[in-house]
Amino acid sequence: MPEEIIDPQPEGQRPRSIRLTDPRALRAYAHPLRMTLVGLLRSSGPFTATRAAELTGESVASCSYHLRILAKYGLVEEAPGGRGREKPWQATAQYTEWPEYSEDPSIAQAADALSAAVAEQYFERVTRAMANRHRLPREWQEAEQFGDSLLHLTHEELADLGSRIDALVRPYEARTSDPSLRPEGARPVSVLRIAYLDLDVPDREQE
Repeated sequence: MPEEIIDPQPEGQRPRSIRLTDPRALRAYAHPLRMTLVGLLRSSGPFTATRAAELTGESVASCSYHLRILAKYGLVEEAPGGRGREKPWQATAQYTEWPEYSEDPSIAQAADALSAAVAEQYFERVTRAMANRHRLPREWQEAEQFGDSLLHLTHEELADLGSRIDALVRPYEARTSDPSLRPEGARPVSVLRIAYLDLDVPDREQE
């Protein structure tokens, strides 16, 4: 089953997102090194398997293998130039999406497993960032955000909130692929969005 490129960009620019719907692709992507490789290609690519090994600490053979698996499911592709093992790779899109809900149990299970793997990677990255934040200049420490909000929303309001957050973030996305758009002092900032129905909070309305 071919994966779907959505929100295509003008010719010569990378598509914004690829949507995975094949359970095999979902399971293939739910691998820490593969997610890391795709993320690095999106932020720092194109690069070769040799450079991937330098960035990840894995072997060249391992990186080459996992890059080929990612290419099989349309997440990366060969970039122009290079030969043999030194061929460069590039990401096919800036973001990856997958179904939030599916009537097909195999898709639903694979999508949930991928979401869990991504959440685990988020936790590791945030923990690493918190451990190193004391090294940041004061202005960056004060600008960083870490907190949560408990809101009482309908599912329509939750979906609308996500759309509005998307609209706030989108104007900054082009800076990732076009450094000329970055103002002086701009640094890479990861913005995580996690909103879920919290079943651990007693809901008096349901009692």
